[in-house]
Amino acid sequence: MSNSIDDLSTAFARLPGIGPRQAKRFVYYLLATPAAERAKLAELIKELGNNVRQCSECLRYFNGTRAEICNYCSDVSRESAQLMIVEKDQDLAAVERAGSYRGRYFVLGGVLTLTGKGAIREKELLKIVEKRLKNGLKEIVLALSATSEGEHTADRVRELLAPYRPPERSGRAGDRLKLSTLGRGLATGSELEYSDAETLREALANRKDA
Repeated sequence: MSNSIDDLSTAFARLPGIGPRQAKRFVYYLLATPAAERAKLAELIKELGNNVRQCSECLRYFNGTRAEICNYCSDVSRESAQLMIVEKDQDLAAVERAGSYRGRYFVLGGVLTLTGKGAIREKELLKIVEKRLKNGLKEIVLALSATSEGEHTADRVRELLAPYRPPERSGRAGDRLKLSTLGRGLATGSELEYSDAETLREALANRKDA
């Protein structure tokens, strides 16, 4: 016979940053709340699948039941010459709060660890780069966390984009896609999601060639 408390605790423990003890506290908190509040929470979780979509271009999640692309990708006033690559939706939101970037985005959906774990959206990235190049893409900004995993992931992205960056001596330097990374301001070991707006503005303004 299943144990509802243990089963729900296990489910909560799968959430990022949540350990078994904290997960168990969540369950007992819910048990102490009125049944109507638990029902409302369950309904909100259920509605996520109905009211939230994944953008077919940048792959971030957004509220909407009809549009195929999000408001950032459909905004014609945004700069098509720049494409910023971030790890997750929360990083994109942090950059938007900083208010100094007006280009396009792509969400990798994760990072690669030094031990070979993790996955990123490689095929989708190459597909959107091909599309953006036809619309005037000139620079890709690697806005990944200043961690070992972020650096390792950035190295993989550089490998993927190598065909679009012919050597200077090839005579095709004018076709070379610029690659840059966030510069001074973002401390080593920090994650984009938790960086304040001023730090992100400085890191973006001081970006350097990758």
